[in-house]
Amino acid sequence: MTAQRITNRLVLTTAAAAAALFLAGCGGGTPQAQTSSTAASPLATTSSQPATTATGAPSSLAPAPAQSTPAGPGLCKAAGLTGTIDSTGGGAAGSVYMTLILTNSGAEPCLLRGYPGVSLTADANGEPIGAPAARDEAAPAVDVLLAPGQAGTATLRYTQARNYPDCAVVPAAGFRIYPPEDTASLFIAQPRDACSDAGTKLLTISVFQAS
Repeated sequence: MTAQRITNRLVLTTAAAAAALFLAGCGGGTPQAQTSSTAASPLATTSSQPATTATGAPSSLAPAPAQSTPAGPGLCKAAGLTGTIDSTGGGAAGSVYMTLILTNSGAEPCLLRGYPGVSLTADANGEPIGAPAARDEAAPAVDVLLAPGQAGTATLRYTQARNYPDCAVVPAAGFRIYPPEDTASLFIAQPRDACSDAGTKLLTISVFQAS
């Protein structure tokens, strides 16, 4: 190969390389130089703004607050009751059956539920004498709703104190009545004999019923 041919071939190779570089510079870039458009796309971002309704107002994701239910009648209290005892119920074997009557003297309805507390007492302001009334559980407890002026009743049995040889008899001026679940009381005058000891049980009381 002559020196002239070698020189011509080098010139052609150099020219081809120059042309390739020129075309690369004029191009739009290689695929390796492209960056992903996903990171810059608005569809790939999340929004911290609250969701809106069709009118543009923010929608509430919290549940609506529960509506309060009006409270029903409360239990009857001694301050809103008047008490009487009907002693015409008769008796048997030394016992007297009476009807305890509690009337709603207030301005609002109230409930009698269950058993009253009953004891014999020396006077209107005195302490109870002897044992309180035992519960007669023959009937189930029920709610007795008393509108103003209405009454509920319970059966009260009194056993004659002198029927018990071991009874230390003392006079009682009447009965102290505690409405169910109340610590205040009413006094109903009804003179009776009582036993001063707590071991002799003279009284039995039933649950309240509607009169």
